[in-house]
Amino acid sequence: MMDQEEKHERVHHVFQKIYKKYDAMNSLISFNRHKSWRRQADQIVSAKQGDKVIDVCCGTGDWTLSLAEAVGPQGRVVGLDFSDNMLKIAQAKLEASQLENVTLVNGDAMELPYEDESFDRATIGFGLRNVPDYLTVLKEINRVLRPGGTLVCLETSQTKIPVYRQLYFIYFRLIMPLLGKLFAGSYKEYAWLNESAAKFPDQKKLTQLFLDAHFENILVRSLMGGIAAIHRGTKPLDDKSATVDRK
Repeated sequence: MMDQEEKHERVHHVFQKIYKKYDAMNSLISFNRHKSWRRQADQIVSAKQGDKVIDVCCGTGDWTLSLAEAVGPQGRVVGLDFSDNMLKIAQAKLEASQLENVTLVNGDAMELPYEDESFDRATIGFGLRNVPDYLTVLKEINRVLRPGGTLVCLETSQTKIPVYRQLYFIYFRLIMPLLGKLFAGSYKEYAWLNESAAKFPDQKKLTQLFLDAHFENILVRSLMGGIAAIHRGTKPLDDKSATVDRK
């Protein structure tokens, strides 16, 4: 089994290489559904004017900029990623947007460079499956959230529908790496993204990880038959029991 340091180095190499065509490939391999999924996630985030938000594993910054528009000039959004090449794309988008309430940070999701209770909301989109340890990152996000703050995670998942499940894994295992080779010259990198998706916890297991990281009021929204999902958790105001809401 790959250890944490090895996974960190491998994932860093992947995103340092695929950054130039990352956005185009996301649209291609998801049939452009990732944009609709993020809009649904935005609704669940429910960012308000003046909020302070951290977008962990922000990649090329699309969700970061969307959140910045939602919180307005009085709010603040931090986009954090460990790939400086991905952040270069995000920086170019930021400059084109003329938004002034965004800070892009080259940092590690496993050890967020912020004090406890620094943010009102947090997001992580298609990044949790690539970190060395899922629970460590969820606990770190919980730490930097204020009591009552929310985390929204948009991520691939494991569909349970017969036949559809088999087709999904054939697509991810065989077709997606070929698309990566044809359109981005990156077969091995997209083969890794398939591997990371295949090993990622299903909705039930990820819900338990949210609970283990001390989130409560867990909401789960399955997307496109379960091939992706949105999980939302709230940092408790006190020690009351956690609940799960499935939609």
